[in-house]
Amino acid sequence: MPLQFRRVPPHTAITIDAPARLHLGFLDPNASLGRAFGSLGLAIDAHGTRVEARLAEHQQINGAIGDAERERIAHCLAQLQAAYGPATLAIDVRHAPRAHTGLGSGTQLALAVGTAFTQLVGQPASTVEIASLLGRGARSGIGILGFESGGLLLDGGPASGLHRGVPPLLARQPFPDEWRVLLVSDHSREGLHGVEERRALASLAPFPQSLAAHLCHLVLMQILPGVAERNFAPFALALTGMQQTIGEYFASAQGGVFASPEVELVLRAVAAERMAGIGQTSWGPTGFAILASTHDANGALATARHIARALPHIECTVVAGRNSGAAIRNSAAHTRRIDAA
Repeated sequence: MPLQFRRVPPHTAITIDAPARLHLGFLDPNASLGRAFGSLGLAIDAHGTRVEARLAEHQQINGAIGDAERERIAHCLAQLQAAYGPATLAIDVRHAPRAHTGLGSGTQLALAVGTAFTQLVGQPASTVEIASLLGRGARSGIGILGFESGGLLLDGGPASGLHRGVPPLLARQPFPDEWRVLLVSDHSREGLHGVEERRALASLAPFPQSLAAHLCHLVLMQILPGVAERNFAPFALALTGMQQTIGEYFASAQGGVFASPEVELVLRAVAAERMAGIGQTSWGPTGFAILASTHDANGALATARHIARALPHIECTVVAGRNSGAAIRNSAAHTRRIDAA
């Protein structure tokens, strides 16, 4: 959707708060049914990205990021300047999740920088246009759609040929307010990315058409209806089944159904005690268990921390879903959200 902006007054600072996301699985990784990927995902209310930006005489990139992220931001700014004009920005990343942990940090950082740039220069742009310009959404649109609207999201995978672009939104369901998500993170690992990710994908056998059809059926007839009706059991069982199928397919590339054996250990223990939808977001190493209530989530958190008590690199937290997109705030106006534009 277009973000209609006017150039902001001088010295105005723009703050973008972008939500993290969980990638809950692909439907058809290699187009056995004619279209590749297709993704299910969920925006969450923690581990987001906050970027502050203003026009400046000299370009500055500061904040809670490493050298790789600084280079990525500089590259984004160069692409934005080539497209929209030679504006110079001072960027301060106030907080962002650790890169390559399955929370979509790269897309959220790029979209936050791109949105701040277009707001500051008064350039009308949509999230999809910014994402396309900055090379996001090649396989999954969940991070882009989560930035726009939050919620539980299903995209149709990228088109091929002349119509290639950001995957289209097929369905969005508000995530039930009472449901919770246990995150189990392994701080000793990173998920596959870059060249290693491309090699891993290329090494995999063709995904069977029967499994792609099965995953599509799970999403369309159990997961989405379960969320729409707030019927937790079929949702959780179908999500766990989907994740197991996808995890087995990627096991040869990531070392198992889960990238982190310790994360798997914790989540299997949680699922043995209570109904939960468990799995891994993207290439991990972050795993999740979706629970039906705060009470169940607190019990799952206690179990998880008990299992991980001798594993200092494993962190367990409870978060909620997020049913709104990125928030934009500037020093001359009130906060607004992209999905309200």
